[in-house]
Amino acid sequence: MEHVRDVSELPKAHLHLHFTGSMRIATLLELADKHGIHLPDALTSGEPPKLRATDERGWFRFQRLYDAARSCLREPEDIQRLVREAAEEDIKDGSGWLEIQVDPTSYAPRLGGLIPALEVILDAVDSAVRETGLGMRVLVAANRMKHPLDARTLARLAVRYADRGIVGFGLSNDERRGMARDFDRAFAIAREGGLLAAPHGGELTGPASVRDCLDDLHASRIGHGVRAAEDPRLMKRLADRGITCEVCPASNVALGVYEKPEDVPLRTLFEAGVPLALGADDPLLFGSRLAAQYEIARRHHAFTDAELAELARQSVRGSAAPEDARRKLLSGIDDWLAAAPS
Repeated sequence: MEHVRDVSELPKAHLHLHFTGSMRIATLLELADKHGIHLPDALTSGEPPKLRATDERGWFRFQRLYDAARSCLREPEDIQRLVREAAEEDIKDGSGWLEIQVDPTSYAPRLGGLIPALEVILDAVDSAVRETGLGMRVLVAANRMKHPLDARTLARLAVRYADRGIVGFGLSNDERRGMARDFDRAFAIAREGGLLAAPHGGELTGPASVRDCLDDLHASRIGHGVRAAEDPRLMKRLADRGITCEVCPASNVALGVYEKPEDVPLRTLFEAGVPLALGADDPLLFGSRLAAQYEIARRHHAFTDAELAELARQSVRGSAAPEDARRKLLSGIDDWLAAAPS
C-alpha cells in the first residue's frame, strides 16, 4: 500500500462553512430533546439525508431540513456550543483558520432581535478562539430569497461590527432565485466598509451566475464556482484576477450538481490556475468535514501530496487571515510536505 501523508495534519484554511450546517449530529439530537422539538426522520437516522437540489422540490426539501435543524438553536448557550464544536472539528481536520458564514436574521426571532443575535454569535466566536486557539472570523451572508433591502441592512450591520471579527459579506440560498445585480448596492456597502465580497455562484446554475457575481457584485471570492469549469474564458478570468472559488466536493455530489465525486471538476479548475479553497459547506447534512474534501481530491482526482499542499496554500491565500497567521500556516504546509509520509 502506498504511504501518504495524513491530510488531517495538513494546515489549511476553511472558507466555506455554514453556521447551522456545521453542527454535530449528536448535538442536534441533544438540542432537539432539550427544547422538545420533533425532527424529521431524515435528521435522526444517523445517516446523511438523501438529497438532490437540482430541481425546486429538492432544494425546498434541503431548506426544510436546514430550517428544522436551525430551529434547535434557541438560546445563547446553544450558539456557544455550536461555535465551539465547529472550531474543535476544524482543528481535528488541520484547519488553522475558519471563516464561518451566517445570516443572523435567521436567529434573530429567538435571540431578541437582529443586533442581539449578531452579538451572541460574535461573542461565541470570541469564546471559541480563546478556548481552542483556532483563528476564526465571521462572514455575514444575505439571503437571495429575501428582499434586497434586507441585504442592505445586513451589509450596514456587518460593516458596523467589522472590528468585532466580521471579515466578509456573502449571498446564499438558491441562485436560481433573485438576480445578483439586485444585491449590488448591499455589496457596495460591504466593500466600501472594508469587507471582502464572497457571494455564492456557479453551483446550481452555470457559468453565467459566476460572471454575474464578478460583474455585478465585484466578488473577490466565489462560494462554490465549480460551474466555471464549463467556460474556459471564465476560468482564465478567475485565474488572472486571483479569484478564489470555495469548492465543496461532497456537497456538490450530495445535492446532485454532479453524479459522482470524480465528476466534480477539481482537476480542470486547478490546472486552469483558478485558486481553490476546499470547504465542507454543511457537514450536518452532507456527512463529511474539511479533511474529507482533501481525501476526495486525492482519491478521486489523483492529487499528489504536493498538489494537496498547493490547495491548502491557496485556501490560506484566499482567506482574510492576518499576515502573521498566513505565514504560520504556510510554513506549516511546507513542513507537512517536507516530512516523510507514514
